[in-house]
Amino acid sequence: MDAYLQRIGVSRPAHADLDALRVLQRAHLGTVPFENLSIHLGERIRLDEPALLNKIVQRRRGGFCYELNGAFALLLTDLGYRVTLHSARTWGGTRYGFPFDHLALVVDLGAPWLVDVGFGTFGHHPVRLDVAGPQPDPGGSFAVVPHGGEDWDVSLDGSPQYRLDRRPYEIGDFGPACWFHQTSPDSHFTTSLTCSRLTGDGRITLSGHTLITTTGADRHERILDEAETLQVYREQFGIALDRLPAQP
Repeated sequence: MDAYLQRIGVSRPAHADLDALRVLQRAHLGTVPFENLSIHLGERIRLDEPALLNKIVQRRRGGFCYELNGAFALLLTDLGYRVTLHSARTWGGTRYGFPFDHLALVVDLGAPWLVDVGFGTFGHHPVRLDVAGPQPDPGGSFAVVPHGGEDWDVSLDGSPQYRLDRRPYEIGDFGPACWFHQTSPDSHFTTSLTCSRLTGDGRITLSGHTLITTTGADRHERILDEAETLQVYREQFGIALDRLPAQP
């Protein structure tokens, strides 16, 4: 876990409190990329503890929600936080998707706080789950609305993001959904290629051979050749590849 903290550039906090949690989440988002390269490199994605920590810490890679939030939960637990894993059904434009489509974390600090380092473009800091009304964040304005007594509906800037199940689960419960997302032609992870992280003033994303940088409302795109793409993976995301992932 000390190596994990070193990876994200944060010293071990003296107290497992909200201030430290905010620092840890923002550092993780700016260091460990949201990426689905394993699917297109032919690598099997596993959710057991050794596999998660090996990929995120030793191999200095990123991952998608099950890996990023799964590994981050291990770190937070080691630091003394009370963490539970929760299923979320992501908003698809007209309806919410299937259970376990997304893995998010809830941290108990006397009140429930949503922590998510595995949803791509999302909040920079924890979001209070038991507070009505807007909650400002550098990533936008969040709102949380109880649904049916068993879920929370989470929205960002007025747009639904996902429906979060209040019941806690084990990492193994997400295995079938993880398998679906890495194998099914109906999964958006098998039909797209992405690597993305927060920067100091925006976001940097590599979508296939397209480099996308955003700063505020400014967005720039540039098509890269193979050598430039490998260089961006190495220099901007810390991922050294000997070959490019297959294009979906």
